[in-house]
This record gives sequence, structure tokens and C-alpha cells, in this order.
Amino acid sequence: MSKDFYTSSILPFSAIIIKICRAYTNSQEDFEDYYQEVCLQVWRSRKSFREESKWSTWIYRVSLNVCLTLLKKKKNSEVHLAADYTLMDISEENPAFADEALNQLYKAIRQLSEVDRAVILLYLEEKTYQDIADIIGTNTNNIGVRIKRIKERLKKLLNGKVN
Repeated sequence: MSKDFYTSSILPFSAIIIKICRAYTNSQEDFEDYYQEVCLQVWRSRKSFREESKWSTWIYRVSLNVCLTLLKKKKNSEVHLAADYTLMDISEENPAFADEALNQLYKAIRQLSEVDRAVILLYLEEKTYQDIADIIGTNTNNIGVRIKRIKERLKKLLNGKVN
């Protein structure tokens, strides 16, 4: 991957890539692997971008697809001995993992379904319902209902009222 491509086409969107990767990983190591894989897949598939949507929308889709694919591969290859995941090996030196309130929010987000995670991350990124619907592949009415339900679920998770 060329440094110019990374600087001009990936780096401006690194914040959302980080958010998506963080929502689908449980450790610093996995986070770094997912982030690296997303960047690699964006670079590999850059020529397939048909400009039917904004570049940022395409980056979201690639990021989500990569994270979901890696998550499924991981689920299929692991024997789950514990149902609960916790953030492990998180370095306090990394500012993305230093805020405890933010860590609690991501922990709650990781308890959502894969699609709901994507929806709430896009919502938190202040994407319009139409943009979210385009990225997820549904309609705006569905997105509105999902967001309302997701907010209610997150409130309960953050208040400790749901396991």
C-alpha cells in the first residue's frame, strides 16, 4: 500500500474505522489486526469503487464487511469456553482505550447484535438515516425503529439492568 494512498484515502476516515474495529473486538491485539485488515482491504478493493456512493460510505461498508467476516471466522475457529468477553491486554498508553466511560459504552455496544452494532456506530457518527440505510442495506423507517430500540437496550445495559 502506498503511503500517499493511506494518507489521502484512509487516514481521513480512520476515526470511523477505529470505532467499527473497536466495536467488534475484545482486545488490543484483535483491534490492531482488524484495523490493519480493513486498511488492506480498502487498498485491495479501491479499483472496485464505482462512485455510486460517497467514498466515506464505501469505507464504512468495507470496514463493516471486513469486521463481520473476521468475527465469523473467529467464531468458527474458536471453542468458546466462556460466554462473557472482557477487554483484555488494553494498554493505558493507547488513548483510544484510556477513557473508562467510553470503555463501558463499547462493552455495551459489543453485547448488541452485529447489525445493531453497525447501526449505532453509524448513528453515533452522525450519519443520516438514509446514509445508514444505504450502508446497512435496508430502508430509513427500519433504521429509525432500530435506533430507538438500540438506545433503549444500551440504556438498560449501561444501568446494569440487563445481563
